[in-house]
Order: sequence, then C-alpha cells, then structure tokens
Amino acid sequence: MSDHLTVVDHPLVQHKLTLMRDKGTSTSEFRRLLREITQLLAYEITREMELTSTTIDTPMEEMEAPILAGKKLALVSILRAGNGMLDGVLELIPSARVGFVGLYRDEETLKPVQYYFKAPEAMEDRLVIAVDPMLATGNSSAAAIDLLKEAGATNIRFLCLLAAPEGVAKMKEAHPDVPIVTASLDRQLNEKGYILPGLGDAGDRMFGTK
Repeated sequence: MSDHLTVVDHPLVQHKLTLMRDKGTSTSEFRRLLREITQLLAYEITREMELTSTTIDTPMEEMEAPILAGKKLALVSILRAGNGMLDGVLELIPSARVGFVGLYRDEETLKPVQYYFKAPEAMEDRLVIAVDPMLATGNSSAAAIDLLKEAGATNIRFLCLLAAPEGVAKMKEAHPDVPIVTASLDRQLNEKGYILPGLGDAGDRMFGTK
C-alpha cells in the first residue's frame, strides 16, 4: 500500500457504485449494496496483511501453510455512516476487533466535534482500518485518525466509498502515512461540503432518515 490513494476500478465495484448513486435505489437495497461493495474494497485494503506459517494436516499430508500474523485487525467505524461498512468487512474478517469514533460536523464551521471514542486495546500492535463511506472535506476523517494515533495506532488505513479531491488533499497533508482505498474519486465538493456527483448523504440513505 505505497500509493496514498488507491481507486478500485474493478467492474463489480463500479457497477454496484452506480446502483448506489441512483436516487431511485431503496434504503434496503442501498444497505445491501454497501455491504457487498465494502467486501470488495476490503479485499483490496487487506492485500498486504502480514502472514506467518503454521503446520496443519490436510486429508493427504502434513504441510506448512500461510496464516495471518500478529494481533487481530482493528476495524474502526466513524459514526454513524461508517457502521454501514462494518458488516462487509466483518463477514470477511469475523475475528476483527471493532472500535468507534463519534464525530459530527458543525454545520456552520464544517469542523468536526467529537462525542464518542472507544478503541480496542493494543492498537500499536494491530493493523487498523478506519471506515467511513464519504471522504468529503476530510476534516472528520483527519480528526478520527488523530484520535487513533493518540490511542497508539501506527499502521492505519482508511477505507471509503467515495472521495473528493479536497478530502484526499486534507488527509495527505494531515496523515501522509495513511493510505486511502476508495471506489471513486469524485469531481468536487459543493458549498455545503457534499460530494459531487456523489450519492447524497450516505447515513440518511443507509438508515432511511432525512
């Protein structure tokens, strides 16, 4: 994961993202697609996880076989929209530890305000993947990564569905050591800090709220 930004252009990812962008897609369908697309993105973001080996018996013979090394991965949801991505990753890595960062965006200043933080123990020994569907201004994401680093995390990756150029630039400035994996780098933000063309408010579309 050397490049700061990886856009996953797999046909299944792009197809599912188009369905998610469509305003006619229902809440239940949006949630299902988000879980599926997250699994595909998680496949990419975990590509360079460290392996060790263990001795097992196949039905045919004994062998040295690869197995994940070190402490269990930590998955951190940036509330509330990040919760929609948790299930997709947990289906792939059910043993992952889960943490939560609660931030909301002050509508006047567009700056993040923290209201909740809970992380697994021994963060310094884990690969930490922070998830949030939208990397918009980057302010909340950068603040969330600050908290994770304060908790001891040193190996952090950021997984999102959509990214805006402004958010990518903010993250690169604040946390150049944190690679970003996304399904699309969209055109820009509007004056309210929403991604264009985007897909609207991911939290509202996921949970059916307005």
